[in-house]
Amino acid sequence: MTKVLALGGAGEVGRVAARVTAGLPGVRELVIADRDLAAARRTAAVLAGSVPVPVRARRVDVTDRAELDAALGGVDAVLNTVGPYYRFGLDVLRAAIRTGTDYLDICDDWEPTVAMLELDDEARAAGVRAVIGMGASPGVSNLLAARAAARLDTLTDLHTAWPVDIGPEPEDTAPVDADGAPLAAAVHWMQQISGTVAVVEGGRIAQRPPLTPVALDLPGGHRGTAYTVGHPEPVTLHRTLRPGGDAAGLMVVTAGTAAYLDVLREDLDAGRLSNETAAADLNRPTLRRTLRAGARAVRFRGPGTLPGFFAAATGRVDGGPVRVLVRLTGAESLLNDMAESTGVPAALGLAQLLDRTVPTPGVHPPETAVDAERFFADLARHCPGVGVSVLEGSS
Repeated sequence: MTKVLALGGAGEVGRVAARVTAGLPGVRELVIADRDLAAARRTAAVLAGSVPVPVRARRVDVTDRAELDAALGGVDAVLNTVGPYYRFGLDVLRAAIRTGTDYLDICDDWEPTVAMLELDDEARAAGVRAVIGMGASPGVSNLLAARAAARLDTLTDLHTAWPVDIGPEPEDTAPVDADGAPLAAAVHWMQQISGTVAVVEGGRIAQRPPLTPVALDLPGGHRGTAYTVGHPEPVTLHRTLRPGGDAAGLMVVTAGTAAYLDVLREDLDAGRLSNETAAADLNRPTLRRTLRAGARAVRFRGPGTLPGFFAAATGRVDGGPVRVLVRLTGAESLLNDMAESTGVPAALGLAQLLDRTVPTPGVHPPETAVDAERFFADLARHCPGVGVSVLEGSS
């Protein structure tokens, strides 16, 4: 029986992940840990009345090494939902290795992903099993990509994509919290649309400007343009699946939104905005930036008939060119709720860590650690109607 620390468990994603985790087989106690102790206590109180295991709250500031080590040292596993990961992810993983605590997170920044993978030897020596980036994207997207690649004899290009503002109207997901401070997810987004981001070109990792258009012609008549964004998928899929051509994480976004993000990118790169002020601007766009975006919107192409959340691969089968599209079906309500679409996969990934489906110590990306067949079966049980669709076509 396992004692789990839900680090950041009072946050939007953390609360969902904690709720699902509390019902996993083998969990004997759940600790909701957060810098805001009052919020942790509220979350624990809500869960305590509806889950089968004891739930308690604990204050943990991840920037306080002693406090972090003490919290991790008292549990068997930690589910880390504290972002942005480019600031906090590496330190929490290091703490888990120091304290011998199994670890899972939803890291969605490519820079710490590279650094975390470099801790593999240390994790192995400590006997720690760590899974990084097990949310929606990365996470579910990696498992879809692995399914797409498995249908090819030779893998050339591999792209993963997530929706920003296409499809049904999403729930109210303002990029600020109740106090008006930008959410970690929005700050992360601004980090990953600025500077340079990791992509794969010609089978090699390269750093290129974000918001680069990628035109896709996919099976089933799905055609349109998506835009590059900094995400871990190209970094880990390059190591594990070895695409020989190009790979990138993409946003499926309207032309108008792409233009506005390009304005923010320009101001971030020029030092006129910080990640935090740019994230706040998402909630209340300034008139000047809106006008600048409107003037450049004609440069951007729209998503056409691209699906919202998918993995797409090109390659060869029996010597002939083949395109593969793998996507979730029946997942519209799940994908329109960021907390659910990230927190549920994190907890289902943790289930495989806890029962040692992930057997080997080390730092693992989702595609090498998580049993995809079991994961998607578990996801369908938690989210009835969700399935996986595979389409193939010749190039």
